[in-house]
Parts: sequence; C-alpha cells; structure tokens
Amino acid sequence: MLLPVMNKHNSYCVSLAVALFVILVGCMQESIAADDPYKPPAVTTENVPAISPAIWQRLRQYKNVRSAGFRGWSPDGKGILVQTRFGNTSQLHRVYEPGGRRTQISFFDEPASGRFIPEDKAGNLLVTMSSGGNEDYQIHFLDRTTGKATLLTDGKSRNRLGPVLHDGSRMIVANNSRNGRDTDLYIADIRNSGELKRILETDGEFWVPIDWSRDKFTLLVNRYVSINESYPALLDIVTGKLKRLPIPGGKASFGAMEFSPDGKLLYVASDANGEFRQLARLDLSSMKYTWLSEELPWNVSSIEMEPKSGLVAFTSNEDGASSLYFLAGTRDGDRSRLFEREGGFLLDADIPLRAELPLGIVSSLEFSPDGKQLGFTLSRPDAPSDAYSLNLSSGKLSQWTFSEVGGLDTESFVQPERVRYPTFDKAPMSDEPRMIPAYYFKPRNATKDKPAAVLINIHGGPESQYRPYFSSIDQFYLNELGIAVIRPNVRGSAGYGKSYLKLDNAEKREDSVRDIGALLDWIEEQPELDSKRVAVYGGSYGGYMVTASLAHFPERIRAGVDIVGLASFTTFLKNTKAYRRDLRRAEYGDERDPKMQKVFERINPTNNAHKIKSDLLVAHGENDPRVPFVVAQEIVAKVKKVGGKPWTIYAANEGHGFAKKANRDYLTAVIVMFLSEQLK
Repeated sequence: MLLPVMNKHNSYCVSLAVALFVILVGCMQESIAADDPYKPPAVTTENVPAISPAIWQRLRQYKNVRSAGFRGWSPDGKGILVQTRFGNTSQLHRVYEPGGRRTQISFFDEPASGRFIPEDKAGNLLVTMSSGGNEDYQIHFLDRTTGKATLLTDGKSRNRLGPVLHDGSRMIVANNSRNGRDTDLYIADIRNSGELKRILETDGEFWVPIDWSRDKFTLLVNRYVSINESYPALLDIVTGKLKRLPIPGGKASFGAMEFSPDGKLLYVASDANGEFRQLARLDLSSMKYTWLSEELPWNVSSIEMEPKSGLVAFTSNEDGASSLYFLAGTRDGDRSRLFEREGGFLLDADIPLRAELPLGIVSSLEFSPDGKQLGFTLSRPDAPSDAYSLNLSSGKLSQWTFSEVGGLDTESFVQPERVRYPTFDKAPMSDEPRMIPAYYFKPRNATKDKPAAVLINIHGGPESQYRPYFSSIDQFYLNELGIAVIRPNVRGSAGYGKSYLKLDNAEKREDSVRDIGALLDWIEEQPELDSKRVAVYGGSYGGYMVTASLAHFPERIRAGVDIVGLASFTTFLKNTKAYRRDLRRAEYGDERDPKMQKVFERINPTNNAHKIKSDLLVAHGENDPRVPFVVAQEIVAKVKKVGGKPWTIYAANEGHGFAKKANRDYLTAVIVMFLSEQLK
C-alpha cells in the first residue's frame, strides 16, 4: 500500500479551498459571456460561463507543470534526446549531461516526436507529426546542420515509423495510402523522400513491424487481431515471404519482441504459457520456447537488447507500477558483471536480476552506444515524468531532466493507496466476490465529520489500465478543492491477466459499468467520503463509461465529464477511420451482426439519454479520427432533447484529445468550474 504524505499545512489548505470555492460559486452566477479572454480562437462553447481571472490564476501553477520523456541516446555518445514542452506544443530537445540544460532542436507548430538516426554522428533525426490532431502522421528528415526538415512521406496518408536499420540507412514505414483502410509495410531510404517500396501488402489484416534483424534481410512482424490475439512472423524483405512462428496452444497474445544480436533467438512477451505475458526465449532453429519469468505473476511490458553483449533488460507491470529486470542474454563463456560492487555479481543467463528504482512507470528503454548505461523515462505518482539512466557497473541512477512543477510545494503532493473493492459477481473458482483494483487519492482534510466529494476517473481503451503517473490536475482537486480522486481498473482493463481482460467483451460490455455501481457502494462505506457528491470523468472509451454510468445511476452521480467520448457504438463503428474499424470490432463486437446490433441499440448511451438526470460536460476535437466528432454532437443533441443543458467545448484544431497547451489549459479551467459547481 502507498501511504499518503502527511501535510504540515492542513489548516492553510482548508481555508484556501473554502476561499476558492466561494470564488468558483460566484463565477457560476455570472451570465454566459460572449467573449472570454481565456478562450482560444479555435474553441467554441455552449452553456459555458466565462472563466474567472481568480480561477485562471490559481490554476496557473498546476497548468505549468512540465514533464520530459527519454527518446534515445545520441549516436556520438554525447547526451540524449528528450521530448518536452516549453511553448504551446511538445518538441524535441538535446541534453548533454545529467541535470544539464535542455537545448531545443525542433520548432514546429504541431507536437513533434522523433528519434536519432542510428550511427549518424551528425545527430540527424527522424521526426513524426500530424496536423490538427488528425493522426495522419508524416515522417520528416531533420538535418541538424541546416535545421531543415524534409518530408519523407506523401503528406496525406497515415504513416507510422517502424524499425530503423542498425546502420541508419533505411527505415520501415506502415502506410495506408493504397486504399485508406489497409496498412501495408514499406521500406524506404531515410535520406531520399518519396521512395517507398512495398514489402508486405496486408489485404485486410493488420500487421505491425516490430524489429529488424542485423542481417538486414529479416523483419519481425506481428499480425494484431485484438489485445487477446496476435500472430508473430518473420518477413523476408527480399522475397516478401512470411514465416509464421509457432504459438503454444495455437492462440495467444504477443507484446514486446526483439531479436538477439546474432539473429538466432527472439525474446518475446506472450501469454501463451498462462494468464500473463511472460518473457520467453524462442530458438529460431528449433522453434522451441524457454520461459524465463514464470515466477512473476504480472505482464512483461517491454524488452530491450544490448547489441554487443546480448544483455536483456525488461520491465514488468506489477499492479500498475514498473519493475526493471536484467538477464545475461545470449553471450557464451564469460558473463559480464552487472552492478559490480565489492566482489562483483555474476548474472545468470536465465534468472532475472531486479534493479532498485523508485515507485513509478518505466518506459522507452534504450542502451547507450557504449553499452554501459540504460536510458529510460521514469514516471512517478508524486513527480512529473523525467529522463533517467542507470549505470550498469555501479547501479547508480542518474536524473537527466528535472521538470518544473510550477513552483508548487512537492511535499504537498498526495500519493495514492492501492485498494480493491468487491463487485457484483464471484471470483474464479471461489464463493468470494470478485475484487476490482483501484488507486485512491484521499484529501488530507477528509474526515468523518467533513467527508470529501469524489471524482471517479475512468481510463479509456477499453483495454488500457490506470497506472500511477503524476497528474497535476489530480493534485489540484485534492489540495485546492478537497475532492477525492478514485481511478478504478474495472473489468476489461489490461495488467491483471487475460481472463480479466475478456470480461467486458461484446455483449458483456455493461458488466464494466456495473463495476462502477459497485464502486459507488464502496464509497458509501467510507466515512471520509460523501456518497451524495460524486462525479465521473473519462476520455475516449472512458467517455462511454461516463455517459453509461450517468444513465445507469442517475440518482447516485451528480455530474459527468465526457472527453472525446464514445457515446454510441453504432455511430462510432460507422464513422471511425477505415483502418481502425475491424480492430475495434474485435473488441466491441461487429455491428453488422444483427444480434450484436441489438446489444448496441440497448446499451448505447445515445439511446438511454432520457435516463440521464445529471449535468454533463462534453469536450471533443473536431478532427478526431478515432471517435468522430459526430458522436459528441449526437449525445449532446439527445441530452438537450430531454431538457438537459450540457456544457460543450469543441476545438477545431484538435483530434482525439486536446494536445495544444492553450486549448488544454482552457478545458482544464472549464472542468474545474463545472465540477466545483456540481460537487458544491
């Protein structure tokens, strides 16, 4: 269990929360303003009051919290690449030493992500961007000498950058230009724009490029059907022939995968051997698996191979938090010493060694060019994400970036408790109720005499998972408004085994909504929580959970915040981008099946809008390629028809989420006003 940090400023926080509440209520009494100086030009609203300057200023610190993500080591050994935001969008920066200054190297209007080109000593990059949130990503070559960005793709189709050859000469691109639906695989010369050669025509199947063998001719690919089912294969780049890899049991899910340096082995994460994705070594000559993490009852989530020594680093998702492990890898004879101290430590080839790291989420693993360090992003529940490295001889952890927290007192940040609450059905092979995992952030001033209002924040996916990362707005709710935040991982969430993942599929969809009903029961039993002041919040599929919960529990939930939400499966599947439609049918069900269509008609929140009595806020990007804008318009129209007055916030320059800082800051302020009014 994670214990909350004690606050030495309780009385100050209580008085500040009361004062802010008075300001918020006052602002709600103002008329709807035609002109709000804080509203960005691309945003249109309805029923939304003008934002009070006092609210805007109090939120200012929380909105200016930054984070940084590790994006790779410089090929010349001089520092790292990070992605962070200093203006309106996230851009790429170089950092030359731990704690050193961040030097911005990309300057685009749109959020930019990217990576160094391997073995390119000039530090040139591949940069990926889309326009206005449409997710039709384009790949650019960024020349670090001239600063010029050259477009390598067609500028109109959807392109995803895949593996880059170890010598930096070529790249794999997943591209849907052939018909807008199928995503084919192409090989391209990194320095010559427009020269894409198709190496795999997918013909209705969804193939993902994973890794490129150092022999230059073999590509590891994975046919993704759903989060529960995938089929890895080896693609001969010259002949285009696919060699399917054996799957124990015939059907399983495969996640992270990587070639050994000599190309003779694969390291894979798969649930073919049990409930969780275990780490396995697959011998490509005998096609036999050796399972290496059977004692870990959690998913292996990432794998990284050091190309010279064969040292393997991998992470596991342990109830949302990450653990980092090492394996000696494939090198015969002398084993390199890892975390060498007095007497050293010999690392066994098949026994994982766990590294000691702070509680958090580890991602974006990459070994340094000299093989002496492992770089990664570490996201903690009490601090923003930052770039770190681990020295493989000393075990020393170095922090490369120190992201700003807006001048806030970090000691005031609340850490969550891991809780489990009983739901409506029984646990497998048991007469005991099934337990639903959740993270509970409790305000310090919440007591039996002064119970706190509650915000239930439901993740999207649906095959996603809330993990304990830092959220400045959660800290605002806790410390400024005294609102408790609960983030449940209802059935269908990843991270808790493949059986749990399947519990909400197709006609079982509303069982996950019943898990929210069980959480409302749990809230009633907590003396420090006020079960009469509860709101729900969610984005994407979480938005479906919001509107469905409002329809199911109209007397128990005061308000809902729906961000780019999926309020109608029928409308969604009809209008989502063609390249996504079959993938979503695998999870939600096929609307062309009359039986499934009847299920959708029964559970669509748009068909149950007449049951919604709570106030509703709907925010959506007009360029959303995943949950099209028409879905938001439909639920808003249905709620209006039965007498509701939903707050709406639409952004003409956003897609599936609000990525631009100005839009995001405005949306945050509006949500604060909305929740303050509804939970008063």
